[in-house]
Amino acid sequence: MDDALNLLSDFLRWWIPWEPSAIVVVVFALAVGLYWRGARRSPATAPWHRQLLFWLGLLIVYTGLHTHLDYYAEHEFFIHRIQHMGLHHMGPFLIALAYPGITMRRGLSARWRRRWLKPVLAWAPVRLLLDVLLHPFVAALLFVGLIYLWLWPAVHFDAMLDWRLYRVMNFSMAADGMLFWWLILDHRPRPPARLSPGVRVFVALAVILPQILIGAYISFTSADLYPIYSLCGRAFAGIPPLVDQHLGGLILWIPSSMMSVIGALIAFTYWLKLDSRGRLPRNRRQREIIRARQVAARQPEGPAALAGSTENST
Repeated sequence: MDDALNLLSDFLRWWIPWEPSAIVVVVFALAVGLYWRGARRSPATAPWHRQLLFWLGLLIVYTGLHTHLDYYAEHEFFIHRIQHMGLHHMGPFLIALAYPGITMRRGLSARWRRRWLKPVLAWAPVRLLLDVLLHPFVAALLFVGLIYLWLWPAVHFDAMLDWRLYRVMNFSMAADGMLFWWLILDHRPRPPARLSPGVRVFVALAVILPQILIGAYISFTSADLYPIYSLCGRAFAGIPPLVDQHLGGLILWIPSSMMSVIGALIAFTYWLKLDSRGRLPRNRRQREIIRARQVAARQPEGPAALAGSTENST
């Protein structure tokens, strides 16, 4: 009985945030409320498998931002890389794969959508910002650039000491992951999707090599790039600093890169499905050409047909 109570106590203690954040609580409460309400209002937009993906992805992001995992991420480099893989890769990947946009919009009342959502999305500065952030080159550069920025030893040292910069680091990774995977895993043709299926595959493949390079460098270097973890005290004293660093590099090198490979494969699958269903621009042009030829075949051919019809009438 005492052992069970101790296990329950340890489990509950895990969910107590190491550094509580009101911003995280408000954002996640809104996301949970909107999706739950939208799924009840419009079950067709949120079948059970999509709901499972959404809730699992949201749980992974919340775990990375607002649980006791933060303590271990601040005291072991390889745990920090697991945390960022969840924030930047796995969590946003699963959320984007659930296509929650329509469901969450249904969670808003029609009045709110008309009065606030549509005007905000139509506002010129917001449209310009989204056009910049969701440009394929900018999206790929941000996805890889944030990894390199926060792993730059001097920047990483400051981020791990300053709680404000630490939160900016984690929030930026989660937000960028949401934007990037929403672009890559969009299953619609363009338009309304921002990128064509081929570009989505290309962008997902383009971010693989930079992740492999930095992961391999961290895995094989003999220099202690991140002494901050030794200065602050390590959570697991039995793991030497270089082993901890090499484990973190392997996490960035292999699992994180594989997420991009999986994303590219899913985007390619969507491309094939759209093509087979005739929903690509090329398919529409072909249908228009065929219809034009059919119409031309049914119509009489100019002066010769007119002369023939005159003779027949005579």
